[in-house]
Amino acid sequence: MTSAPDDTTPPTSAVEPFDVVDVIRTKRDGQRLADDQIDWVIDAYTRGIVAEQQMAALAMAIFLRGMERPEIARWTHAMIDSGERMDFQALSKPTTDKHSTGGVGDKITLPLAPLVASYGVAVPQLSGRGLGHTGGTLDKLEAIPGWRADLTNAEMMAQLENSGAVICAAGSGLAPADKKLYALRDITGTVEAIPLIASSIMSKKIAEGTAALTLDVKTGAGAFMKDEADARELARTMVELGTDAGVHTVALLTDMSAPLGRTAGNGLEVRESLEVLAGGGPADIVELTCALAREMLEAAGVHDPDVEAALADGRAMDSWRAMISAQGGDVDAPLPVAKHVEEFRAAEDGVVTGLDAMGVGVAAWRLGAGRSRPGEAVQAAAGVEIEAHIGDEVRAGDVLARLHTDTPERMPRALESIAGSWTLATPGVAAPERRIVMDRIA
Repeated sequence: MTSAPDDTTPPTSAVEPFDVVDVIRTKRDGQRLADDQIDWVIDAYTRGIVAEQQMAALAMAIFLRGMERPEIARWTHAMIDSGERMDFQALSKPTTDKHSTGGVGDKITLPLAPLVASYGVAVPQLSGRGLGHTGGTLDKLEAIPGWRADLTNAEMMAQLENSGAVICAAGSGLAPADKKLYALRDITGTVEAIPLIASSIMSKKIAEGTAALTLDVKTGAGAFMKDEADARELARTMVELGTDAGVHTVALLTDMSAPLGRTAGNGLEVRESLEVLAGGGPADIVELTCALAREMLEAAGVHDPDVEAALADGRAMDSWRAMISAQGGDVDAPLPVAKHVEEFRAAEDGVVTGLDAMGVGVAAWRLGAGRSRPGEAVQAAAGVEIEAHIGDEVRAGDVLARLHTDTPERMPRALESIAGSWTLATPGVAAPERRIVMDRIA
């Protein structure tokens, strides 16, 4: 006779429609995943049914075997469906957004968002934090006293309506499956899988609800995608995903062989961004900011804007002050200054014909501007200030860069990483011309 179960008997587990091992084997063997397999595995991973090591195996299979375009599209939408979607249709303004794949000295979002907003367009810029040698937009803005990254949806909508631009942290409800998978890829050697990069970026951007998106896809030594062919493939894949989802999507392929501008580090980059908003700043920062602004404004229905004039006449600066103040930032407060600064000098005469972005980025990270693991604190004043950029002529003993940190014990390793970053040619030799915007993909 069978005894009746007591209250301590665990409930019977629900039967899942797929076995994750079968899904892994399908992709491991180079076959296409079915739509319902993709929908299930993303949902089951979000629910904790698919274990981390199993998703790691699937991610590696995708890295090695790739995905067809319909698979990538379905994977992207499954990640979108794992969370909430935002809706900006209640705004009285058109919306347009930008995403960069990241690089060294990439401070473009800071002057770009207020510049576009100065034309009466809403810019909902949901940004992230840095990890490793690439800086995070939120880390940079937190160098401004009082500024806060976390806003409620209601606060974001009100600021977009009133100020036009918001730069803030993405809420936890947007594509939660991507948040889990992003962290897993970072520790399993699958970061570079183009299907997973494209779906990660576009799931968040499509869920965000913007009507138009301009992508800044970087290539070169300091970029995530160092090979130009890979960067082009990533750009095309993301443009196709956005277009198929009804989002007006364009990508600019841009150069990241050398740092953008003359600073890498949080407060240092804010200072340089303010120079751009005041009508000055480094030529490469101005060029890329204006190129992206024109794309964003065209997509929002503003044709042939004179964006350079909006920087020169103070309109963009007014938008910046309104945006920062709305998020609690003191626009008139001085930016933090590092306690320790050391100069790195040239050993010989020459013309700078190359400047390794990776070396500069790693130095800034080691000085305290970046983090080696999620949640680690960063220094607001740490970073690298570049004195000699490509095309500059230097003499032995001239300052090539100034290294800033609050913790001088970090300096030796930072100097190690930046040594050799400058390539010098015989004085009088012309430096190669640098094309910041390499191509447009639509």
